[in-house]
Amino acid sequence: MLVGGMGTRLRPLTLTVPKQMLPVGGRPMIEHVVEHLAAHGVDEVVLALGFQPDAFVAAFPDARCCGVRLSYAVEAEPLDTAGAVAFAASRAGVDETFLVCNGDVLTDVDLSALVAFHRRRRALATIQLTPVEDPSAFGVVPTDGSGRVLAFLEKPPPGEAPTNLVNGGIYVLEPEVLATIPAGRRVSIERETFPGLCGSGRLYALGSQAAWLDAGTPRSYLEANLLHAEGVPLPAGVAPSAVVERSVVAPDAWVGERARVERSVLMAGARVEPAAVVVESILGPGAVVGEGASLAELCVLGAGASVGAGEELVGVRLPEP
Repeated sequence: MLVGGMGTRLRPLTLTVPKQMLPVGGRPMIEHVVEHLAAHGVDEVVLALGFQPDAFVAAFPDARCCGVRLSYAVEAEPLDTAGAVAFAASRAGVDETFLVCNGDVLTDVDLSALVAFHRRRRALATIQLTPVEDPSAFGVVPTDGSGRVLAFLEKPPPGEAPTNLVNGGIYVLEPEVLATIPAGRRVSIERETFPGLCGSGRLYALGSQAAWLDAGTPRSYLEANLLHAEGVPLPAGVAPSAVVERSVVAPDAWVGERARVERSVLMAGARVEPAAVVVESILGPGAVVGEGASLAELCVLGAGASVGAGEELVGVRLPEP
């Protein structure tokens, strides 16, 4: 599982915590990903770590998550996606068919079906594909009728993609693929490894209509939380006259009298003072919205950030990333 990135798109939330340790529906994002893997028979996950690795070790001191064994491969310097896979696989002694996934992709893709397809095709590598409205922000993967990959186009210009099926960030790989990844430098699996395998005729891809969400941006991270909002109880710290609608509020967060919180996330220790309004925004740990202040249109407050009484913010990130 690739969890070593710095989470730059989610700053300032990721200035103090790795992206995959941010809460989704009251639980760390990584737990949702591991739980999905476990449901398809995965019993060991190697975390390819880089940025703030100690946060993962501290969160899972017994090296287990959702009943799955964890092991850690910490890069001394960033190796990019393929480099991280090769490094982690080497550390773990991988010598059989294995899965690779991104730690910020939340999905219910049928992983068992993906592995079965991979084995039927005798593939070296199989990419899970998902349809998107705008493929220009992703790796686009056209295939033939058997699922054999014809090309690998990383982030083509808008309107020029031959298909809307894009790389979903989940792969089934054979150990032989590791030998194609040069050691000692950054290597991108999307820009180097997969294009290099196209000529072998053994690079395949399988599309899926399953739910899929890249939770690596403020908007998609908020969306991921709102999908779980109905199942998260409101804490005792919500004042009787406050209004909280379709939001995720941490157990020790506080919402004052006459305050209103809509479609938002309040992390541990966040405070919304009386008569303040928070709409479609994210409050990091210990963030404070002053009395009578208002936040709207995807404001993001990092850990300990504060908004003064009466301030009105729209689409602002504090501190600036």
